[in-house]
Amino acid sequence: MELHIFDLDETLINGDSGALWHRYLVEQGIVTEPDFLAQDAAMMQQYALGELALERYIEFSLAPLQYYSQQQVDDWVTEFVDNTISPIIYPAGQALIQQLQQQHQVIIISATVSFIVKQIAAKLSVKHYLGVDLVGQQGRYTPTIDGVASYQEGKVTRLQQWLQQQPISYSKLRFYSDSINDRPLLEHVDHAYVVNPCAKLRPLARKRQWPILSWDLN
Repeated sequence: MELHIFDLDETLINGDSGALWHRYLVEQGIVTEPDFLAQDAAMMQQYALGELALERYIEFSLAPLQYYSQQQVDDWVTEFVDNTISPIIYPAGQALIQQLQQQHQVIIISATVSFIVKQIAAKLSVKHYLGVDLVGQQGRYTPTIDGVASYQEGKVTRLQQWLQQQPISYSKLRFYSDSINDRPLLEHVDHAYVVNPCAKLRPLARKRQWPILSWDLN
């Protein structure tokens, strides 16, 4: 049995779930800070360059949620996934997952917070997922990262930790991603595939002769 590993944002969905989540919070009136989305856009530019300080981004993202219970946030995420994420799931990605699950194991590894990744993975019928885990306190999510963040080199670490906990060994590891931030994991696995690669990843993919997949919403 092989393990097929998928990045989430801009790989399985046509967008960044973190940025879309922030827009949802603004549209619902949960966040009223006037420059919240502008700050988010600036950080997303840093992410595209592979230069985002994830801890700072998590603090920014969680600040508006500190007064709400985990249950309230999870309820919002359910609505967000149903209304915003479901329409932008790439059909080709969903079909590939369904095909692979007939013989192999699938896992999603994302640098998005786990309470969002969990529900998107469920929407895709994927049992296993790794996101950025947060420390909970008094029934609320905090901006404190629990353990190693699944970001850049941290994705390799988190995958290795997960593999050590599994009852079987996988014959091959295959990873699908769009982002230069995932270079460490792309270079770590047996087979790498790039999906709609970002500007910094495309030339590397060509140099390394990684297959390039083009997915759209049609």
